[in-house]
Amino acid sequence: MTNLRREVARALRTPAPSRVHSHPHPNARPGYGKRSVPEQRPPHADDFALLPERERHIAGYVDALPEGGAMDIKSLARTLPPYGQMAVGSALRVLSVAGHLRHVRCENVDDNGRVRWVTRTYWSRTAHDNEWWNTYLAAEERRPASGAATAPAVPEQPPAPSVPQQRTAEPQPDSQPGSGAPMDRQPSPAFLALARLGRTDARLALSSADCAALEQLAAEWFARGVDADYLTHALTAGLPTSVGSPFGLVRRRLHDKLPPRLPATTGPAAPGTPARRLMVECTECGVPGRPEAFRDGLCTPCRQPDPDPAA
Repeated sequence: MTNLRREVARALRTPAPSRVHSHPHPNARPGYGKRSVPEQRPPHADDFALLPERERHIAGYVDALPEGGAMDIKSLARTLPPYGQMAVGSALRVLSVAGHLRHVRCENVDDNGRVRWVTRTYWSRTAHDNEWWNTYLAAEERRPASGAATAPAVPEQPPAPSVPQQRTAEPQPDSQPGSGAPMDRQPSPAFLALARLGRTDARLALSSADCAALEQLAAEWFARGVDADYLTHALTAGLPTSVGSPFGLVRRRLHDKLPPRLPATTGPAAPGTPARRLMVECTECGVPGRPEAFRDGLCTPCRQPDPDPAA
């Protein structure tokens, strides 16, 4: 234990982040994870020297990860013992503002020819400004998507799922066992995602009545192609220290951070070279949008102070 403490203390005192890691870092699922931008200079001892100590060490760790390494906050926190998830999330925001990374949601063609949306973190050892990132990501969008040369057309977005009537019609806010409330139908994905928010972050614990009242708003997110993990991340990222009204905060975020409806694609732009659609994701809340709609990798609400959570 004494030797371990010494190793951790020495790592924290080191001016330049170490590029040799004792803990294996997991790879992301196929199509996800770290993507390094091209034409970077070789690693130098003064890389990230202008960053704060925590961000400097995390940047050095990320820089040493292989292509496709997991870049989600939980994976990074598990392999960086000195830092928790909140510290890693805050550091990624700083690295985004400093110009080292962008979270990007883009189409990927898997080995079976299926097209799906994946989230990647584009990483640059050299910091770049917004204009550089916008130009680079525009070029990435024009580049042929990875996968088979004859990728199938992206299926049209499904129609908005209908909200189960038993939820909107319930006169009582809570359905407790033995209360006589109907329990034979499965709750919708939107309701379940809202109900599980409190288990992800206790500050957003919602009652059954709260979930029923917000269900239609959450269902619109699912209708726009996101899943439960995406919705949960967008609602729980960057929470204030104290949340006076979980219902009010979730309702506001469901309104303010609603992702855009992506147009359906009827086929590839040219035979053999299907064009990649690309959306930048806010480093703070994960909401997607066009690159030019972001600054420093952040959407407009996340660049501004969070208003009163009880609003």
